[in-house]
Amino acid sequence: MSQNQQPAPPWLKDYPDAIDWRFETPHRPLAELLDDAVAKFPHRPCLDFLGKHMTYGEVGEQVARIAKGFQDLGIGKGDRVGLFLPNTPYFIIAYYAALKVGATVVNYNPLYAEKELIHQIEDSGTETMVTLDVHQLYDKLAPLLGTTRLKRLVIGRMVDILPFTKKLLFPLFRHKDVAHFHEDAQHICWNRLLHSDPHPAPVAIDPDHDVAVLQYTGGTTGLPKGAMLTHTNLWANATQCGLWFAGAREGEDRMLGVLPLFHVFAMTVVMNLGIRIGAELLLIPRFEISTLLKTIHDRRPTLFPAVPTVYSALITSRDRSRYDMSSIRYCISGGAPLPLEVKQGFERATGCNLVEGYGLTESSPVAVCNPLGGLNKPGSIGLPLPGTTVEIVNMDDRETLMPFGERGELCLRGPQVMAGYWNKADETADVLRNGRLHTGDIAYMDADGFTFIVDRIKDMILCGGFNVYPRNIEDAIYQHPAVDECVVAGIPDGYRGQTVKAFIKLKEGTTLDQPTLNAFLKDKLSSIELPKRVEFRESLPRTMVGKLSRKQLLDEELARRNGQDTA
Repeated sequence: MSQNQQPAPPWLKDYPDAIDWRFETPHRPLAELLDDAVAKFPHRPCLDFLGKHMTYGEVGEQVARIAKGFQDLGIGKGDRVGLFLPNTPYFIIAYYAALKVGATVVNYNPLYAEKELIHQIEDSGTETMVTLDVHQLYDKLAPLLGTTRLKRLVIGRMVDILPFTKKLLFPLFRHKDVAHFHEDAQHICWNRLLHSDPHPAPVAIDPDHDVAVLQYTGGTTGLPKGAMLTHTNLWANATQCGLWFAGAREGEDRMLGVLPLFHVFAMTVVMNLGIRIGAELLLIPRFEISTLLKTIHDRRPTLFPAVPTVYSALITSRDRSRYDMSSIRYCISGGAPLPLEVKQGFERATGCNLVEGYGLTESSPVAVCNPLGGLNKPGSIGLPLPGTTVEIVNMDDRETLMPFGERGELCLRGPQVMAGYWNKADETADVLRNGRLHTGDIAYMDADGFTFIVDRIKDMILCGGFNVYPRNIEDAIYQHPAVDECVVAGIPDGYRGQTVKAFIKLKEGTTLDQPTLNAFLKDKLSSIELPKRVEFRESLPRTMVGKLSRKQLLDEELARRNGQDTA
């Protein structure tokens, strides 16, 4: 090896044969991802929404018309267009139309409360919001017109995107859900824009610097921040994921879209990846286990990205045996750690290999994934995606690389790493250092290049001077046969600083108490890790994406304590 030659990364020893880690980054406007698919597959099914079908050619034409309509409204390069939508054709068409005119998409969670909406509107400078004519959405936004930076709503009618039979029944059975509005400068009907000519004026886009999407973080500490994801970031990550799914069949696969597209995982792995490979996107507007099982049985999806709770719900459903899930070929789990029993149970039920991936909003989001074939290591998040470098650095100096097997902060380099946080120079400087994205996750890498997450730095419990990792405790608790779900958190303790509390949901028909649980855990955890408090619940709170919400449990704990203090 020459003096200037760098040693080969350790993960190349077991890298999938069909994938070249040395990745050449595409530098193209993201809207061309759809343009390419339209050119290749104009007559291929693109969307299936509750039985209403659209081809790639039809979607491409509607994107062009809405883009011209946006331009006629004065929307152009750098403007922020918000999407306040569930999984519907409106989301995908508005997303690519906004990109085509050079605007920046801002994704909004339809379950946001007013305070959260106002913060994101004001912080991002969203002036135009695309939504639906249903009270659940429209009624939240209408009061914000003129009282915030929001200037106009573009409103799609739910009835217009339903198949013929559902369209006939919708006004009869769901009339009370429909929000009625009068068109004016603040209320623009989607259909009015759809009558625009399909020739928007071309816009010059710098893929490396222009922001395609402002994707707000979950805000587990402080207010949510907008991660600036460029056109290159998002095109690169869709391509990286496409290379990882080396066996995907371009123009043939069906992608199951049960995860909400406003979430970064689904935006990239369901929508952008699906369109890149010419897949048919099967959109499910709301997660219901019966609807999901029926869709899998009837529509025969082949690709199924999801979060662990969705896979768990499938394999524990009483009705699962009535449905055929054998069409599923590839599954990637993200958003939360994948319990081994869920992985194995799903694989037994479907015959499909379920692999765990890892990423975060700031990396567009996918950075690391287990191979779909070949070596997988239990508990590992896998190997870096093409073009991605993983480094484990010392948590004190945030610079020194840690030896194999030793814990430190997981850092990433790659073309999918964000440009920074919107209007947050100090926060950007804190997480982007010397070309590295500091993730805030504690991890180690083995000699084969496989990475293992230990915990989040901010979730680490400081208990009597010892570092205690909730994920390690959760893994041990999940081994008890009565436990269905659990979350471990550190709660305030006057003596230790923090103490360990476990929130547990039991499987139906089982019982468990704290002494029995701690006896079970005695040989699996140290005394400092054993939960000092255990709360059994009928259900545990989840985020919109289906992840168990430690934040909500801690908020409830704090509220209870404050109530006790003031009593």
